[in-house]
Amino acid sequence: MSLEHAILGFLNYRPFSGYDLKKIFDTSVQHFWPADQSQIYRTLSRLAEKGFAEAERVRQENRPDRKDYHITQAGKEELKNWLKTPLPFEENRSSEMVQVFFAGQLSNEEAAEMFERVAEYLRAGLAVYDSIPQDVDTYADITTSPREFYFWMLTLDAGNAIAKANIEWLESVVEKIRNGQVPEE
Repeated sequence: MSLEHAILGFLNYRPFSGYDLKKIFDTSVQHFWPADQSQIYRTLSRLAEKGFAEAERVRQENRPDRKDYHITQAGKEELKNWLKTPLPFEENRSSEMVQVFFAGQLSNEEAAEMFERVAEYLRAGLAVYDSIPQDVDTYADITTSPREFYFWMLTLDAGNAIAKANIEWLESVVEKIRNGQVPEE
C-alpha cells in the first residue's frame, strides 16, 4: 500500500488539511500504516502535482491560512483502480523472527524471557486496540457511512486476531521451555 492511496482514501470522504490528515492517521490506520507529518505534506504535494488532489487556501481568523486538499476526479479514479488491483507480494521481514531463529544460542531461561518479553509487548498492543473507539459516532466527522465504518473495524478485528494468535503461540513456546521440552546443549 502506498501513503498516496491512504491519503486519497481519506480525501475521498471530504477535504482535509495535512494537519487534519495526521490526526486521522493517528486515530485510525497508524496501527498498520503509520505516517509522520512531513510524509503527509510531501505526499499531498505529490498528489497535487499528479492531478489527484487540489489545494484550496482557507482563510482563518487569528491563525495562519491553511490548505484544504480536495480529491479530483482523476484521484477518485486512481483510488478505485488501486482498490481493484491485486497488490504485489511483499516479502515478510521480522526482526523478532530472526531472534527466534537464533535463540538456540541462549540458555532456556534467557530464551523464555525473550519470548515472554515479546508476549508482553503484544499484550500492550491489544490494550491499545481495546482503547480504539468502536462507535461510529466517534468518526462521524470523517464519514457517516456505516459501510465504511464496518470495513474500518475489520482492520481492528484482524489486528486483534493476529496479536492473540501470536500471544498464544509465544505462551506455548514459553511453556515448552519451562517444562523442559526444549533440548539442552
